[in-house]
Amino acid sequence: MKREVCFLIGAEETVLWSDASESPLALPDSRERWEAIWSRRSELVEICHSHPLGPECFSAEDLSTMQALDDALGRRCRFSLVTPTQYLVRGLENEACAATPPGWVAALRLASGIEAPHPGPLPAPQGEGER
Repeated sequence: MKREVCFLIGAEETVLWSDASESPLALPDSRERWEAIWSRRSELVEICHSHPLGPECFSAEDLSTMQALDDALGRRCRFSLVTPTQYLVRGLENEACAATPPGWVAALRLASGIEAPHPGPLPAPQGEGER
């Protein structure tokens, strides 16, 4: 089942809290998530969510939510996005870039129903070369 998932990440890549929607296209706002963010604000390092069906970038809604979170927390936070092909980070410099995925990304992909992208072309089976 494909669905959007949110992870709150602490120091040393620890997953502090998570929740998921029933939809692959939206993660509706929830009081529980806001309370989880607020109660863990001192240990919160990163907020990540998934786009199992795309888009392969932060949406306009993501950007406005990130701004609201930064304003509420009184500091800039690190935000990330897991898509079928990418792990994107919007860091303290406020620029999105592809990054090397941390270990917890595999768990978020699994919870979101995203298959891990293959790292490159499949090798030819042994004994079957060009003829």
